[in-house]
Amino acid sequence: MLEPTQQPLYGGVLLKAKDILDFILESDTPPSLKEISDNVPMTKSTVYKILQTLEYVGFVRCLGEDKRYYLGTVFLSYAQKTLGTFDINLVAQPYLTKLRDITNETVNLGILDSNEVVLLAKLESPNSVNLVSRIGKGMMLYSSAMGKAILSTYPAVKLNQYLATTKLVPLTANTITDKQKLKANIQLTQAQGYAIENSENQQDIFCVGFPLVKNNRIYGAFSVSAPRYRVKQTNLDLFIKEGRKAQQEILAAI
Repeated sequence: MLEPTQQPLYGGVLLKAKDILDFILESDTPPSLKEISDNVPMTKSTVYKILQTLEYVGFVRCLGEDKRYYLGTVFLSYAQKTLGTFDINLVAQPYLTKLRDITNETVNLGILDSNEVVLLAKLESPNSVNLVSRIGKGMMLYSSAMGKAILSTYPAVKLNQYLATTKLVPLTANTITDKQKLKANIQLTQAQGYAIENSENQQDIFCVGFPLVKNNRIYGAFSVSAPRYRVKQTNLDLFIKEGRKAQQEILAAI
């Protein structure tokens, strides 16, 4: 159901059609005409007329002797087009800007590219220090907060495959190079919902990373970065609290 709006909307039938499509989408099994009309705010005859039109344009299919309604395959084309033009940076920017302003620390946004996380955006804080990260730079998944956040979303088989085929080269004295320790670290990240990077990718830099995953698709990850000497328990609690909030807001906007 659509949320109420202050502006008058044009095309009431379109809104009714969306209610029908939403119900079909959310149903565990393809619904019948009766099941649809029992669950949307319109008469059975209205539902039937709209379904006929939706079927004509390919938005739904009516199949089987019991006439069950399925979403049309045309939505696959729409989905592919949407994914091809989707810009996570554009969606995430306002929430990451707010996160930077609240924490007063640098906020980064990255996307997965093979076995690296590539820095897509970097929102510098007023208290910024010299981070070696730059736009377009790739970072190892095993050593960076964003990378470990992404690894925490991998199914067990995929994570084991990554560990088996990746050489853990030390970047600092704190880089985790033992595969069992890294696996335990990733499992902890998965349990708590965020990744901690304690001078593992760059000396004396502390980061908290959050994955951006929705409907089993990895959109990327973001992190809050600060010099280690500036991160106390109070700061860390703030990073986690506000990072989770930004994560929820971004995923809701996707």
